[in-house]
Amino acid sequence: MVRIEKVSENKKQFLDLLLLADEQENMIDKYLTEGDLFTLYDDDLKSVCVVAKVNNDTCELKNIATYEKYQGKGYGRTLINCISEFYKNDYKSMLVGTGETPAILSFYEHCGFEQSYRVKNFFTDNYDHPMFDGEIQLVDMIYLKKNL
Repeated sequence: MVRIEKVSENKKQFLDLLLLADEQENMIDKYLTEGDLFTLYDDDLKSVCVVAKVNNDTCELKNIATYEKYQGKGYGRTLINCISEFYKNDYKSMLVGTGETPAILSFYEHCGFEQSYRVKNFFTDNYDHPMFDGEIQLVDMIYLKKNL
């Protein structure tokens, strides 16, 4: 039975999982304190995500991660569907930023997001080391948007 919980305290206990999606802890620290952390359990912990307010109309999915052995089983999509439902009365849209990785862009598009805009050199300007997803070096941040 899948269970999703909003976590208010001791969010850093999920750092190992958050680091799968954002591998630099000081970048996670920038949004973890103010953001809402959600966990997804199916017997044990499978996925987490963090959502932060951008403005009165928009929130941003800042981090979503599923343990590697559970990836591809629908947990990420279930979590996105849940948080979309959770925020639909508070915000008009949700953003998510990611690297230019075809599989991840496709995942978000299947979750109802559409490509919106790009921030040039985000990864090279904001991280202290080159960021890779597999063989692909991440340079620009691609933002996708979903109407809630």
